Amino acid sequence: MSKHFFDYDDDDFAMSISDSIARDSDGNLMMRMGDYMAMDMNTGDIHMISSWADDDD
Repeated sequence: MSKHFFDYDDDDFAMSISDSIARDSDGNLMMRMGDYMAMDMNTGDIHMISSWADDDD
């Protein structure tokens, strides 16, 4: 099941496409680094996000 979260750095929403990868509304890929951090795969920048909790938590 996909999860939605908000990227505070880009003021954009993203949707997970796997347990550790998400795509934002511009088509950029994000990699989950923690519950509240994701890395922009295009730039390598770390972004603060709303909760992207792991299903095992």
